[in-house]
Amino acid sequence: MQPSPLPALPPLPLFFFPHPVLSKPRNTRWRRAGAPRHPGGAAGAPAQPDRACSLYPAACSCLRCLFLAAGRFSHPGAICSATGPPARAAWQLPPWAAGTPAVLSTPTVLSIPPPRSARRSSAPLAMELLSTPKNIEINNITCDSFRISWAMEKGDLERVTHYFIDLNKKENKNSNKFKHRDVPTKLVAKAVPLPMTVRGHWFLSPRTEYSVAVQTAVKQSDGEYLVSGWSETVEFCTGDYAKEHLAQLQEKAELIAGRMLRFSVFYRNQHKEYFQHVRMHCGNVMKPSLKDNSGSHGSPTSGMLHGIFFSCNTEFNTGQPPQDSPYGRYRFQIPAQRLFNPNTNLYFADFYCMYTAYHYVVLVLAPKGSSGDIFCRERLPQLDISSNKFLTCCVEEGELVYRHAQDSILEVIYTEPVDLSLGVLGEISGHQLMSLSTANAKKDPSCKTCNISVGR
Repeated sequence: MQPSPLPALPPLPLFFFPHPVLSKPRNTRWRRAGAPRHPGGAAGAPAQPDRACSLYPAACSCLRCLFLAAGRFSHPGAICSATGPPARAAWQLPPWAAGTPAVLSTPTVLSIPPPRSARRSSAPLAMELLSTPKNIEINNITCDSFRISWAMEKGDLERVTHYFIDLNKKENKNSNKFKHRDVPTKLVAKAVPLPMTVRGHWFLSPRTEYSVAVQTAVKQSDGEYLVSGWSETVEFCTGDYAKEHLAQLQEKAELIAGRMLRFSVFYRNQHKEYFQHVRMHCGNVMKPSLKDNSGSHGSPTSGMLHGIFFSCNTEFNTGQPPQDSPYGRYRFQIPAQRLFNPNTNLYFADFYCMYTAYHYVVLVLAPKGSSGDIFCRERLPQLDISSNKFLTCCVEEGELVYRHAQDSILEVIYTEPVDLSLGVLGEISGHQLMSLSTANAKKDPSCKTCNISVGR
């Protein structure tokens, strides 16, 4: 239905519009319909235009908007900001303009286009909505990447221009309550054929549980996005360091290993109660136990490999094991050839520090063909026992000679049981330095010496 045309308006007195273009007195704004009058007017004097009316008022019934809509003035911004559809706004004459023709006081339907903001916001409504992604699948998970895919309706495949991925780390109930919470990661990617790989060591950590949801979007000409609903949430856990990651750690550890010093025994410190338990309940045999979570978070040995922890570092001036230990006052010493010989494989497992200048190198000794050897062969870089930067076993003048790196603290894990009868048990004369203990010690993620560009 076409709106009824407006009647011709008689010219108004010039004193009513002192400026030929602007339709209001200087430095004033016209009053909206029903708005209170300006309090500054004298008693009995006609009310002044109210200053609350904006330059482009929304659904305004001031004379300026009324006359602009009727075509009395030509102005580039002469559109009243009525947000409703055309042929909707009814206009009323303000009481202070009672001298104008009475026909304008009658509600009249005007055909006024909606403002630009309203036209932009309503543009997506003309487009077909996007379907919600479903059937989320995640595979090829590593320590710092994963592949993700989902199903979309055929009509959306050609329309979608971007993917939004909401990635959140799951809260660990045993995490440090004083540590800051991890900020959820919102990823934006241009649409590519699925499955797609998500990779980034700055927001993905090894051996960590995450939840992920996806959303598809179409970027429009005005820069806004038409988006789908969020998919269901899927959980997954990142993997450990791969061999190539451990090889990078090994290269860093070799840079600070220092010169090689000779040694002759491996030793293990514990409390008196530990060795009493071994003698009374374990048949005098130390049995392998599960490695704790000390060191790099992505080390494949943490919480997975069974073994017995030994040390081999010696004092520079004496060539003997130090008299201090963080693990206990009782020390078991065993000749090096009992654990390390040509029938033993040697593996590099980790390199880390604990916010100190000391750096630790974790090595694994596994008899060839043992279960520990099979485990390490699949996951850890193997070292040449006679030529490496950390721990060597060489034949010199018909006998085995052993050397260790001077500038690194070596943690040697032997994967098989060890009988106490093969060595000597005694008490050390030094102190128990608990501050040097590495039990469940966390790696310093900010150290440039022992970190690589993958998850910490």
